Amino acid sequence: MKVARILKTNEPLKIENIDTPKPKGDQVLVKVESAGVCHSDLHLWEGGYAGPQGVFMKVEDRGVKFPLTPGHEIAGTIAELGDSVKGFQKGERVLVYPWIGEGSCPACRAGEENLCDAPRSLGVYQDGGYGEYALVPNFKYLVKLGDFDPSAAASLACSGLTAYTAVKKAAVKDGEMLVIVGAGGLGLMAVQITKAITRARVAVVDIGEKNLEEAKKLGADNIINSGSVDPVQAVKDLTKGLGAEAVIDFVNNSKTAPNTFNMLRKRGKMIMVGLFGGSMELNLPLVPLRAFTLTGAYTGKYADLVDLVELAKKGKVQSIVSRRFTLDEANTALEELKARKIVGRAVINP
Repeated sequence: MKVARILKTNEPLKIENIDTPKPKGDQVLVKVESAGVCHSDLHLWEGGYAGPQGVFMKVEDRGVKFPLTPGHEIAGTIAELGDSVKGFQKGERVLVYPWIGEGSCPACRAGEENLCDAPRSLGVYQDGGYGEYALVPNFKYLVKLGDFDPSAAASLACSGLTAYTAVKKAAVKDGEMLVIVGAGGLGLMAVQITKAITRARVAVVDIGEKNLEEAKKLGADNIINSGSVDPVQAVKDLTKGLGAEAVIDFVNNSKTAPNTFNMLRKRGKMIMVGLFGGSMELNLPLVPLRAFTLTGAYTGKYADLVDLVELAKKGKVQSIVSRRFTLDEANTALEELKARKIVGRAVINP
């Protein structure tokens, strides 16, 4: 089968032909119809994340090993089944839950494999979906799609699931203000999810006018171009000077994080999601004095992915797939994502 692999960081992915794996036991071989192109793939390709004071946090220090076939947003059809698989059959269209854990740590036992102490995530710690086929370790990680479009479904496994988790953590109530920082694939999905499961007001902050226009179309009550106005003051103006009940930062870098913090009202929640890196200096007394909650959100649980797929099937949320690439164009896909040329999501259709 053909795959696009990272051999070394910051070098072009190499298109190779390797043996197609044979599923055994609980394993399932999925013929990839669509693999989402995610910023996490970009971080893998670049080799890590920007940390504080210029420190570069290498993915290899987190246990990532190369060569690696990236791609954790995988949708396709079942090609072969191991002899212990139950409840699935060849030809069924499925979405793959990629956030696989080792199974016995406290997070795994609580159903939160995405926060496993020794993760084995597809496309990160083991080969993923930038290929014609992907081997799924256990059929329990599959979600049935029926006739749902695999290109629209693929990004639900990461950007959709991450946005869903972040919105649930925000826990905004009727009439409260949720600010979404970053109107890329995750931010646009978060707008839809918020409107689907809450009655909160939504304000979206970004520097791209096209992204903001898309956010408005998807239901955002207010849009704020941080390239032309002070986003903190804009949020204060929208909330009678109080600030927002919750802010989700899908960028989360040295520029956005201080603004996100300063947008909060008393008892406000700051949910950090993005991995663009850097650091932030905190006014420590403000955290207890204003009873702020600062938390991170990383992907989500399998059960949440099942719920999200149902929302998508009902038409309450949709992935904004703006670009499609072939497997041979994997490098182009990552380059365009890095250059901010993609509104919404891009997918690779092998």
